[in-house]
Amino acid sequence: MIAAGLTPERASERPQTLALYWFGSQDADRAALLGRTTSGNVGINSTLLHVAVDDLPFGGIGASGMGAYHGIEGFRSMSHAKGVFVQGRWSLPTLLRAPFGRLANLATAWLLRRRP
Repeated sequence: MIAAGLTPERASERPQTLALYWFGSQDADRAALLGRTTSGNVGINSTLLHVAVDDLPFGGIGASGMGAYHGIEGFRSMSHAKGVFVQGRWSLPTLLRAPFGRLANLATAWLLRRRP
């Protein structure tokens, strides 16, 4: 969507776009447009150059495409983080499960002793 001459109100009524291009110098109108619309990348006084910037995520919203396909955002979109936990030699959860040993019996007896 090229937003030249398009009011923020009218732009927000249109479908979500893969990219939004704003041409103008009115900061208040630009801020209103950015605040009222949902789109993929936005180019201010420029077209298509945002696609060449590898550090910017690139992707649309809704029918215009999904995800982000550049930079670290693209890596995260296309990857599945897998948590891997390796239990060390000593495992606290195993010490807290039955059957308990002599040490656990002594600790329990000490905790439950009568105090004056």
